Amino acid sequence: MSLNEKASAERLHIAFFGLRNAGKSSVVNAVTNQELSVVSDVKGTTTDPVKKAMELLPIGPVVIIDTAGIDDEGDLGELRVKKTINILNKTDIAVLVVDATKGMQKEDSKLIEDFKKRNIPYIIAFNKCDLITEKQNLSDNEIYVSAKENININELKELIGKLSDVEHTEKTLLGDIIKSNDTVVLVTPIDSSAPKGRLILPQQQTIRELLDIGATVVVTKDTELEVTLSKLKNPPRLVITDSQAFKKVSAIVPEDVKLTSFSILFARYKGELWGAVKGADELDNLQDGDCVLISEGCTHHRQCGDIGTEKLPNWIKNYTKKDINFDFTSGGDFPENLEKYKLIIHCGACMLTEREMKSRISLATEKQVPISNYGIIIAKINGILERAIKPLQ
Repeated sequence: MSLNEKASAERLHIAFFGLRNAGKSSVVNAVTNQELSVVSDVKGTTTDPVKKAMELLPIGPVVIIDTAGIDDEGDLGELRVKKTINILNKTDIAVLVVDATKGMQKEDSKLIEDFKKRNIPYIIAFNKCDLITEKQNLSDNEIYVSAKENININELKELIGKLSDVEHTEKTLLGDIIKSNDTVVLVTPIDSSAPKGRLILPQQQTIRELLDIGATVVVTKDTELEVTLSKLKNPPRLVITDSQAFKKVSAIVPEDVKLTSFSILFARYKGELWGAVKGADELDNLQDGDCVLISEGCTHHRQCGDIGTEKLPNWIKNYTKKDINFDFTSGGDFPENLEKYKLIIHCGACMLTEREMKSRISLATEKQVPISNYGIIIAKINGILERAIKPLQ
């Protein structure tokens, strides 16, 4: 991904829901002005969720999601409905498409209950309005449309745009910490797990935001950090490191220079930093046979020395001196049943939306399972947690 592209996880996620044959996919195609979804008179044409990152005027960069019919049937249909419900975890704005010739059904009402429960702003689009003669007075979040006749499609986009102004406020990684002309050193180790020829998303996003702020960005490897610091006329305002190098970097960076990690910054940006700090205390309570869930938001090829499946488990076992069991998830997979876990350790979630990350935190909180973050756990293991979170206090 180039620096001028907006990552999907940072885009507003607009998902379309509804019964089979309500014309949901036709409305999606009309709104996007693209053949994004296959449409047919056959029920259940849309199976798995269809996602498309795009520019949608007047809103800007978004991810449009078309979902399977919420009334799908059979064993496969049940799986499709489950995937549709899972999309709610990452939905910023929901559009419920209702067949205007049939009106609201019980499944539609159940979806609205889910929207409200999750605090998802929503619009009800009564499709096929060209086929009805009598129209009811609608609420502010309801609209009659016809995908076939292109009736009120622009008005629907404007309605989505109004909700997006409320829902999608710009957040900042460092804007409240760093100011123009500050110098920030980024430590980016290049090892076997580093992607060839590019920086990972947290590094890209941090660099871009610092440049927007007007700060001076110095990027170096951990092996060159000591030399890099010695060449600076004045100490940097902040050093940000890959969490895997925390121990080494902490020993090099003077105590009077603030230090944190990319993962910890993203814990604040996408999740709940202080809850994650509190969750790290559970490390000291783990016993033989306890199970810990380690979860990553991205899907990548596991290599020798992988941080999630190899390094973290080894560091935790060495720290606790206990025989701990570990489960691992990645990408969109996150278990609904968390009762078996004593602790959940999550990555910085750069590939997840804020809403999806916070839904995972809410689920853990509901099940009373402490949840923490890669960088916070690594800092605690190395005895530098207080120092690592100090810049964010």
